[in-house]
Amino acid sequence: MLAKVIGKQLLARQWRLAVAESATGGLLGHWITEVSGSSAYFWGGVIAYSNDVKRRLLGVREESLMQWGAVSARVALEMARGACRATGAEVALSITGIAGPSGATVYKPVGLYYIGLAAPGEAWCWRHHFDGTRATNNDRCATAALQHLSAYLTHRLA
Repeated sequence: MLAKVIGKQLLARQWRLAVAESATGGLLGHWITEVSGSSAYFWGGVIAYSNDVKRRLLGVREESLMQWGAVSARVALEMARGACRATGAEVALSITGIAGPSGATVYKPVGLYYIGLAAPGEAWCWRHHFDGTRATNNDRCATAALQHLSAYLTHRLA
């Protein structure tokens, strides 16, 4: 189970993890907390489904939302950084996307997600496009987020 591996990686570094989720609505946090002992490294998260919550709780800038939209690399990065600030965690994952079946635009199709990762002094973002049902898209995105975090921690711990 990837969440268990990540827990060991976080404990080895003595880091705490936070999440900021939009499209996945808490799925990522749920998977992390399914691991017994996760309270030692999981600090919490924000389910920021509305833009107002993204702004107020995570510090996402209105300008970013207006120029790039909620489903964008810029907003994913601001969400991840905001989750670190809001919780005091050293590392955070964020997810924003269009799970479907509605919500798509010409430029942003169903299944488009951005995953952000913020850590001390740096931040990363990945773009993914999944082609499935709402539930499948969210599962694939949460899995991808965990994979990105594990790869980051593996590289940083080496």
